[in-house]
Amino acid sequence: MSSRLDRVVGAVVGAAVGDALGAPYEFGEAGQLTVRGAEMCAGGGWEAGEATDDTQMAVLVGESLLECRGLELPDVFARFQRWAAGEPKDIGLQTEDVLTNGASWDSAAALHFQINARAAGNGSLMRASTSAVYFAPAGQAASMEAARRIAALTHGDRAAWEGTAILHGLVRVALDGADPLVALPGVLAAVHPDHRERYGCVLAPDWHPGLATEFNGAVWPCLGSAVWALRTTGGFAEAVRAAVDLGGDTDTVAAVTGTLAGARYGRAAVPEEWTDPLHVPLPGYGDRVLNADDLCVLAQRLAEAGSDAAKDAAKDASG
Repeated sequence: MSSRLDRVVGAVVGAAVGDALGAPYEFGEAGQLTVRGAEMCAGGGWEAGEATDDTQMAVLVGESLLECRGLELPDVFARFQRWAAGEPKDIGLQTEDVLTNGASWDSAAALHFQINARAAGNGSLMRASTSAVYFAPAGQAASMEAARRIAALTHGDRAAWEGTAILHGLVRVALDGADPLVALPGVLAAVHPDHRERYGCVLAPDWHPGLATEFNGAVWPCLGSAVWALRTTGGFAEAVRAAVDLGGDTDTVAAVTGTLAGARYGRAAVPEEWTDPLHVPLPGYGDRVLNADDLCVLAQRLAEAGSDAAKDAAKDASG
């Protein structure tokens, strides 16, 4: 069995690998990865191994947690704004509007939701690998609540908050060495009552992506598809390939799948031919480009800092 540290690194690197693997196939038909047989290839405006906004935003969240020694939402939002101003190759329409509408960090997403009446995209789910690793030692309730708060920076719809919270909860279980699928009922019990039934449906053992009622750019089928890929396969690479082959929002579905599969199977299960070309540019931050080794270090630092923060919180609580 992999070590906890290997699983921590697996979650962060696995998310980035899934993102980069799926990027060239985004908005394509199902089965294209298998048909073309091309992995970590260029396409769709992406270089081979280039990670998209999914990983770029995850890095920004992780670096904020480290530099601020905890969750400082205004700082995370400011980093997002700087990144958006750097003209990234890809940015979700909703996220872009929230980051550029001129409203403050604590009202921009709510304003967008008030005007548009829907904001349940998967854009907060896609960037959750780093925060899931950091907050895992704090326990289920604290980790899920942190997920909601980070999601709310860009997504005004509580459905997005709850989906991100579920991912945090499942990653926490996997990092502890347990089966996240077995833990699903307990995690779902902590979901807001208004959203529990719908998530229970897409995360049920008999659900599959063919039953989705929305495009997988929405938070429900995205998370459901990632859990389905984990449930129906037996290893990291197999799970991520299955996610990409679903078509549609391939980079994000594969990034979420990579987060879960990496947390379950560990960094050692991630193919080297996928990590070797992996690179993460950070628009708005000069010429910074992270590679797989940089992500490993980031994951390790997040795990250590999150553990220390959880211990400090426990000491404070005990008086």
